[in-house]
Amino acid sequence: MVSLEYLLGFIQEDAPFGDVTSEAVIPEDMKAKAIIIAKASGIIAGVEEARALFEHFGVSVDIRKRDGEEVRKGDIILELEGNARAILLVERTALNVMGRMSGIATEVRRLVEKVKAVNPKVRVAGTRKTLLRQIDKRAILIGGGEPHRFSLSDAILIKDNHLALVPLEEAIRRAKEFSLYKVVEVEVESLEDALRAARAGADVVMLDNMNPVEISRTLEALKREGLRDRVKIEVSGGITPENIEEYARLDIDIISLGHLTHSVKNFDVSLEIIGRV
Repeated sequence: MVSLEYLLGFIQEDAPFGDVTSEAVIPEDMKAKAIIIAKASGIIAGVEEARALFEHFGVSVDIRKRDGEEVRKGDIILELEGNARAILLVERTALNVMGRMSGIATEVRRLVEKVKAVNPKVRVAGTRKTLLRQIDKRAILIGGGEPHRFSLSDAILIKDNHLALVPLEEAIRRAKEFSLYKVVEVEVESLEDALRAARAGADVVMLDNMNPVEISRTLEALKREGLRDRVKIEVSGGITPENIEEYARLDIDIISLGHLTHSVKNFDVSLEIIGRV
C-alpha cells in the first residue's frame, strides 16, 4: 500500500487550515453513514489507500470491493461510518486517489489482456513519466502490469544522453563494475547499437522508437550471433493502445509505454452521505 504519510500530504494540501465549510455548518459531534460507489465499470484500485485515510481520522470502513476486482457502475465499494466532519474532510482526497488509480489499473488490465491474447510471454510495463509515483506504480501493479523502475536508484538504465558523453561499451563496462546486483539496461535506436550492447554484456536491451520491421531485423541479427538468449528485449517509444498488438507479436519480452500514466482517464467514483447515525 502507498504510505500513509504520503497520502496525508494530500489532505494537508487540501485542508491546510481545516475544512472551514464543514466546521461552519456541521456540528462537531455529528456522526454519519456514507458509501463510495462506482460510477463506471472497470478495475477498482486505491481501496486500501482510501481505507487508510478514513481510518486515520477515526472513520470505520467496510470494504465491499477490493483492489484489483472488476466493478460495474453502481457497485458499492466502501461503506463508511463515523464523524461527519471527518468523512467530508477525507472525501475528495480519497476519491481523487481512487479515481486516478482505478483509471490506470483499468487501462493496464485492458492492454495486458490485449497483449497476452497475442503473445502470453510479453509483459506490459509503465515508465517514470509521472510525478505521482507511489500511486501510479501501485496502480500499474494492481492492473497486472510491471511498474518498471520505481526510481533512478532501482536499476541502471543507460540512455541516449549518457551515451552522448560516454561510449556504449565503456558505459556498460563501468555499470557492470559499479554493481554486481543492479540490472544493466541500455537504450538503443539501431540494429548496430543493439548488437554492440548485447556483445558488451547488457542484461536488457531497450529498442527505442523502432518500428516492428526494424525490431524484427534486430531480433534476427541477435539470433544469428547467438545473442538473443543472453538479453531481455524491451521495446518502447511510439507504442499506443492502437498498435500495441503489432509489437506484441514479435519475439520480445517487455513493452513499456508512458501512456499508462501520462494519459490517465480518471475513473468516476462518488461518495454519498446516506444519513445521520
